[in-house]
Amino acid sequence: MKFLRPTLLTLACLLASPGFADDLPSLGDASSAIVSQQQEYQLGRAWLGMLRGQVSQLSDPQLKDYVETSVYRLAETSQVQNPQLEFILINSRELNAFAAPGGIVGINGGLFLNAQTEAEYAAVLAHELAHLSQRHFARGVEAQRRMQVPMLAAMLAGIVIAAAGAGDAGIATIAGTQAAAIQEQTRFSRANEQEADRIGIINLQKAGYDPRAMPNMFERLMRQYRFDAKPPEFLLDHPVTESRIADTRNRAEQEKPGGKEDSLPYQLMRARVALYYEESSGLAAKRFRAELDENPNSDPMRYGLAIAQIKASQFSVARETLKPLLSKDPNNITYNLAQAEIDVGSNKLADAQQRIDRLKAQLPGNYPLSQARVDLLLKQNRPVDAEKDLEVMVKARPTDPDVWSLVADVRGLSGDMVGSNRARAEYFALIGDYKQAQQQLEIAKRRSNNNFQMASRIDARQRELADQERLLKEMMN
Repeated sequence: MKFLRPTLLTLACLLASPGFADDLPSLGDASSAIVSQQQEYQLGRAWLGMLRGQVSQLSDPQLKDYVETSVYRLAETSQVQNPQLEFILINSRELNAFAAPGGIVGINGGLFLNAQTEAEYAAVLAHELAHLSQRHFARGVEAQRRMQVPMLAAMLAGIVIAAAGAGDAGIATIAGTQAAAIQEQTRFSRANEQEADRIGIINLQKAGYDPRAMPNMFERLMRQYRFDAKPPEFLLDHPVTESRIADTRNRAEQEKPGGKEDSLPYQLMRARVALYYEESSGLAAKRFRAELDENPNSDPMRYGLAIAQIKASQFSVARETLKPLLSKDPNNITYNLAQAEIDVGSNKLADAQQRIDRLKAQLPGNYPLSQARVDLLLKQNRPVDAEKDLEVMVKARPTDPDVWSLVADVRGLSGDMVGSNRARAEYFALIGDYKQAQQQLEIAKRRSNNNFQMASRIDARQRELADQERLLKEMMN
């Protein structure tokens, strides 16, 4: 699995259906008998674990929370049935997003850099959710009955290809195992893309967005990358042509006019991502300052300047930069978290504590606030209190490897070594490393000092993980 890279081809497009109709397909068709939704779920989760263990990810709680909230909002008005979504944010500035079987949604950091408005961002994700709702994976299997589930599962290892030419091993894997099938299937991808565009536009309108955002973004991307020798992975997987733009524009014009085009929260997240990919905080500050000089009323640019200054440890300057934003919107979580970061950097921990606790009282389940409070408690050398907060967080986010990794660290700091090993095992299981997970549980069992109940719980978890690994191997063989 060493060939995995941080840019992806949409699995559904590789396994596309042979037909396209104006009526929505029946989700209870023959494909359900070949690949059940449960099989899709298991395949997707197994593949996600392997992917997590191989690619660099964006672990920013605010960005993760925004993506999860926005995609679930789209899913509510989509045709995705019983959405059990899992997310991965990939640390790549390449433009890409994808959907994989079983409700896996992936987004590259580059999507925020390229989608200039929230509606454009939503258009890409509405398209990907359409691949899920129409079960293009299962329907692709029906199109090629000779392709059985184990063969398709083996393909999961080869669909991740680097856009910048670093994915030769991934390409070789596909060429060596499924080249003929892939070649035969790609002729169907255009129909799948048309269907996903059409359903995505309907979903955009239902979710309250301007459906014209989809053709607008396609048109701008075509102009932007028209002469690039190596366009971003998203455009390789979702080729943008004049006919596709015309088709999506025609369909968008048939929907109700109006709808949301942009939002402040989206632009604030864009600023965070832009800072992440700048060469230095100094260069980022210069860029944000220049854009703020051109548009002095731009709150996102002012926020971007403030967080660039925070990153450069210019806390006094950042405080003054941020002050007008907090005066305008004193309960904005993003602004308050920036102010709390300034307070921590200025060694005003009590002020940061008061600010975060006030907001958490209003929004007790907010993930970024919960994470900020744990970080602050650790700064104050209060690991026991941090562990209590993490117990609540892990119940809300039981499949988040970042949370389990932090739980393991905090339990270790508070002296709970058995608990630390058990948490570390959950982390390794979520990134698909079952060997390391079992080793951590063995260490935990040895450290349990003949505690029969604890040892029994660990034994039970070991059996569960062994069953998961066995199922994965059966699917991949």
